[in-house]
Amino acid sequence: MTATVVTGLGITAPNGLGTEDYWKAALTGTSGLDTVTRFDVSSYPSTVGGEVPGYVAEDHIPSRLLPQTDHMTRLALTATDWAVADAGLDPESLPEYGIGVVTSASGGAVEFGQRELQNLWSKGKEYVSAYQSFAWFYAVNTGQISIRHAMRGPSGVLLTEQAGGLDALGQARRHIRRGCPAVVAGGVDAMLCPWGWVPQIASGLLSTDPDPATAYSPLSTSARGYVPGEGGAILITEDAASARARGADRIYGEIAGYAATLDPAPGSDRPKGLRRAAENALKDAGLTPADVDVVFADASGVPALDAAEAATLIALFGPHGVPVTAPKSLTGRLLAGGASLDVATALLALRDGVIPPTVVTGDPLPGLDLVVDGPRESAPRTALVLARGHGGFNAALVLRAP
Repeated sequence: MTATVVTGLGITAPNGLGTEDYWKAALTGTSGLDTVTRFDVSSYPSTVGGEVPGYVAEDHIPSRLLPQTDHMTRLALTATDWAVADAGLDPESLPEYGIGVVTSASGGAVEFGQRELQNLWSKGKEYVSAYQSFAWFYAVNTGQISIRHAMRGPSGVLLTEQAGGLDALGQARRHIRRGCPAVVAGGVDAMLCPWGWVPQIASGLLSTDPDPATAYSPLSTSARGYVPGEGGAILITEDAASARARGADRIYGEIAGYAATLDPAPGSDRPKGLRRAAENALKDAGLTPADVDVVFADASGVPALDAAEAATLIALFGPHGVPVTAPKSLTGRLLAGGASLDVATALLALRDGVIPPTVVTGDPLPGLDLVVDGPRESAPRTALVLARGHGGFNAALVLRAP
């Protein structure tokens, strides 16, 4: 069966704009969390978030696209441009239907939608942008990427919240196995506006700590909820033989295994699905837990959810059985953009032979070998990435160094 490899990365994150800036921040433990400035958070119980720094849309997006795109979509288009360039991919060199696009989404472009609804309520229907008909839509990133790069292959969007980035990559691998040479995949999200903020507060899972240094401390004894962020990663996935035939500049790694599960209904005696997702992904890759060199954890930051993930990892690998890391402690949880950023980070770890640290203010949860004291040079060759989405979604993806 054909192998699916990653040949290009594009990253927009709260602690780095561009892949190498982000990777440097991840290795040095530089946080992108601070009091939110994209809107006035002073009246809300949660005030800390991760904003992409220094992003000027006019520097990256054609003027004709600015009126019809949300901040989220602009970040996604920018990340895609960078990923395509990083892969050295020329869409015109492939068959007309040879490149697909699969992205993840949560609630769509809520900042654009909120603005237009405010215009409707306060001014009238004549002041609502015609672009509202699609600019808010949860599939807008897939659509705009496809149009901008004339990518007419199989496309789609996955709505499984934080798990979506892994699901998008799993779907991309399916398309490649069916004969599509390349698929642009991943996720970028941006929910830092009142319409995106209030539903997250209502979940009861957000941290209410106003100190950016302590608000989000996942997989530790000081965990108190999660902090939202914006951004994510877009990856170029390709059929391995096709990538080598076109002379791809580099191969970051192979998507060797993938699986997804759904938790049972609340109150059921059936176990949660995260462990089954991890086991099935390893089985799909033809590996065992002993073959895994590092785990990139979901790292909710919610004490009960962190404890459940820790129990899953201990059951799979034994106490302190494998290094565990959560670089999202520096970015916050990026909703539909978070898991694909974890995958990009894991691929960079495989490339450079180093595990980036998790930044926490308390002690790691018992039984976990959480990487906390700075980057660990351990030359990992295989990584397991875990993700959970609100509503019971679980996903696991296995990466193997080339």
